[in-house]
Amino acid sequence: MDFIPVKTRKFLPPKDDLFGLLDQSLPALKEKDLVLITSKLVSIHQGRCVKITPDMTLKDKIRLIKKEADGWLPQTPHGLAVKDLTLTPYAGVDRSNGKNHYILLPQKPHLFAKKIWTHLRNKYRLKNLGVVVTDSFCLPLRWGHMGISVGFWGFHPNYSYVGQPDIFGRKIVEANSNLVDALAAFGGVIMGEGNEQTPLLIVRGLDKIRFTSKSTLSELKIPQGKSDLYAPLLKVFKKTLNSSP
Repeated sequence: MDFIPVKTRKFLPPKDDLFGLLDQSLPALKEKDLVLITSKLVSIHQGRCVKITPDMTLKDKIRLIKKEADGWLPQTPHGLAVKDLTLTPYAGVDRSNGKNHYILLPQKPHLFAKKIWTHLRNKYRLKNLGVVVTDSFCLPLRWGHMGISVGFWGFHPNYSYVGQPDIFGRKIVEANSNLVDALAAFGGVIMGEGNEQTPLLIVRGLDKIRFTSKSTLSELKIPQGKSDLYAPLLKVFKKTLNSSP
């Protein structure tokens, strides 16, 4: 399996052209490639940027977080929130590499991943291709950021072990490997969080991927209150009226 980071020019807020950047930066793609793209590129393309002015305060940022969140925890001073199926600080509102802007998470990232997938699939005349839009988040009880997917298209996000034997021959009843977020996590290590300027990554040769042209978001999402082990903790989050991805 190969991981191929792609260096690009600086992508400039408050708005820039993502499809032009992809055409300019990506090498020729091959059948069954996966392309990882940082969410910041998508957000800047969509103009999801808020200029930071000298009079802005922490209260202004918290209001922005509450507006962006799908659910938020009022007791936390800096906005622990749920956004696009992710438990994350600040609802994804971030100023790093933002050139004096807060960069918000993309609108409808899953559907925008489909737009990228369609563009690249047509350009390179591919049948099987995957696209993942990535962001960074923090694990509870641990320091450090790691990658997670906020949108994807072109493949099934999980690899199922149901019905397969374990090493002692016992049949596995319920077990999935979350491929899309595992790819995003390792992709974050390679693409970086600072000034690496490699917001694109090609993953080539992962044989567990099953490609499709249909939406598979429902395969990743756990119905709230049913099988989600963390559902009791999430009940304390105040809901907002924002739509899901």
